Amino acid sequence: MPVSHTRLLKQKHGFGSLPVFFLSLCTLQGALMILWLGYAVGNLGMLAAIGMVTVAHAITIPTAMAFSEIATNQKVEGGGEYFIISRSFGITIGVPIGVTLYMAQTILTALYLIAFSRAFQPFFDYLLASPLSIYVYDYRVASIPAFLLLTLLLLRFGSEILIKLLYLAVPLMVFGYGLFLGSPPTHREELLLSDLTQHIEQPLSFFGVLALSFPMFGGMTAGLSFSKKLREPRHSLPRGIIGAVVAGFFAYIIFIFKLHMIASPDELVQNPLVMADNTPFGVEIIIVLGVASLLSAAGSFLMASRTLQALAADRVLPNLVWDRWLSRMNRDDVNNPLPIHAIQATAVLVLIALIYDNMPYMLEAVSVLLCLTFGSICLISFLEHFAADPAYRPVFRTRWYISLTGAMSCIIVMININLRFSLLVLVLMIFTYLLVSRYQHRKQGLSAIFQGVIFQLSRTLQIFLQKVRKEPEAEHWRPSIICISTHSFDRVSGFQFLRWISYKYGFGTYIHLIEGYLSKETHRQSKECYNQLIQISDATHSNVYIDTLVSPSATSAISQVIQLPGISGKENNVIMFEFSKANPEGLENIAANFQLVRATDFDAIVLGSSDRNFGYHSEIDIWITSNDYENATLMILLGYIILGHPEWSNASIKIFAIYPEDELVEQKQNLMELINSGRLPISPSNIELIPQKENVDTKTIINQKSKRADLTIIGVRSEAVKHSGGAVFMGYDGIGDVLFVNTKTMKSLR
Repeated sequence: MPVSHTRLLKQKHGFGSLPVFFLSLCTLQGALMILWLGYAVGNLGMLAAIGMVTVAHAITIPTAMAFSEIATNQKVEGGGEYFIISRSFGITIGVPIGVTLYMAQTILTALYLIAFSRAFQPFFDYLLASPLSIYVYDYRVASIPAFLLLTLLLLRFGSEILIKLLYLAVPLMVFGYGLFLGSPPTHREELLLSDLTQHIEQPLSFFGVLALSFPMFGGMTAGLSFSKKLREPRHSLPRGIIGAVVAGFFAYIIFIFKLHMIASPDELVQNPLVMADNTPFGVEIIIVLGVASLLSAAGSFLMASRTLQALAADRVLPNLVWDRWLSRMNRDDVNNPLPIHAIQATAVLVLIALIYDNMPYMLEAVSVLLCLTFGSICLISFLEHFAADPAYRPVFRTRWYISLTGAMSCIIVMININLRFSLLVLVLMIFTYLLVSRYQHRKQGLSAIFQGVIFQLSRTLQIFLQKVRKEPEAEHWRPSIICISTHSFDRVSGFQFLRWISYKYGFGTYIHLIEGYLSKETHRQSKECYNQLIQISDATHSNVYIDTLVSPSATSAISQVIQLPGISGKENNVIMFEFSKANPEGLENIAANFQLVRATDFDAIVLGSSDRNFGYHSEIDIWITSNDYENATLMILLGYIILGHPEWSNASIKIFAIYPEDELVEQKQNLMELINSGRLPISPSNIELIPQKENVDTKTIINQKSKRADLTIIGVRSEAVKHSGGAVFMGYDGIGDVLFVNTKTMKSLR
């Protein structure tokens, strides 16, 4: 059969923004507004009702902008909101929001049909007034047949029937509302402009009214039903959706003002059809109610069905048979495929809701579901602004503070509407997210967004710290230590030490050195070592930053590392070497590179590990002598920082000081003042002063006094290293693990 020229042009060019605008606006200004806006004004008064509309739009406007932003990030296909969210942020995020959204859309369909049945109230009243009538007052005799007819029309004609109804309904609604707004008040002799807060005697609370009224604001995304038929969806969707929400806001204000004028608060609350009964054009208003209800129901029903079909097409339902059955599309019309099985399944759920027919409870449930859905979308949009993902490139962009306002408004409204039900649905969303995260191979989700957010925060904080670094380093010093080792997999002491330093007060960077020139082979080797070290870091729950480095020698590696920026946001300030006391190979190399470190502003520490592996983590001995008193503050600080780790929580610090006998009293007083001013947890009984004797070697004293210590910290002078080389670090066989400390400048303990 030949295809008409008009249809070919429509298929080729598609629609503009008007269908999106009209359907979204008709849903916003539809049946629920006619039935519940007067109820809101009667309970709250005119000013509070305007406040309620403003609060609702503090959610819907940011959500409309967030939807528009997400929708313009990529090509929009079937599934509406769910497709947009899941394709932009991943299946794991899309499914929990999609399930919640589907529940809201399904119940909304039933609510629109229940509203449609209220349009028959004058006819029902006539039947009840007839003496021959045996009719039982039940709106379901209108809502259920209407829904069955609507389902058959959608299955037969698809969304084409919706577009035709739309262009018929919009002029009719504009005409009917125009008659209502232009008609004079019939039940009030004066305009109560002086009493803008007048309401019934025992009104519902503000949020109680909002719970019943919020679904009337939730149909803003109905225009997404036309997403596949739009000529330029990236432009038409934002214009249509945002335009409808903004126009709807001003329309609500005008209707509230008109309702305040035409009837008293009691009339507004008791008569759902007050718009029809208080104007000379009541019949027209009834027709508008019926048409708006059917149009809104059709749009919501089609959106719910497409959401379910898109969920099933992503294979997220518990049963593969269900997935295949619900995801099936009717391909008879290539240009208008329908999710026939999803329509049938959704129809069953809508029928159950119609049979239940409890409008207040259903309105409250939809309010919570919509708030959770809209809040999630605004929150994701807010996070995306901070993540700054290069792959996220929407044509339309909102602002982060607008999305944050929408998310916070949703939280406040949910808490005040029904906290228990809100928590129940939130738990359902979290459970769904965890379930999908476990079984889905496509792992893009919240982790990807949060990684981007953390990256941006880290970058911003590092730049901030660099710019505001005004305090003297010595007064606010904290360790940022880099350890370079070629023995990462046969000696763990260096990594262990950094793990303790990085737990609370300091920062550690552990670099595994691969000696050689950078090549394909050494690069592959570095990646393997990096992955192994990351596994070790995860297993030990460390806060150490891991990296690998390919360099021809330890000296060149140190030269490179010294010039690296600090990962923590503060500059690196300590270089750490490590060796085995049992097999001190490379010790002379450490001594040589020690001088290289001293040529910079870095402090240097050398860890000599033993077979004890830090023993029982119960005692740290610190040795101070008259020759290296400048190292004392750094040694004490490192001991204190190590105690901050849970593995050392029961340990104690002992300080041994070797001075000439005539200086002992004075030096002990100096040490006590230093410790007390620094508020360090070192008992006076743990300070021991030892008189210096000419014929007794310091190493001998340390080997005797600290043989039970789990870690011994000893100061070392750079001159001694330069003069004696690696021998400075030898001769401590009687004790366990030893940390040699050399500082460039004294630190402050205050």
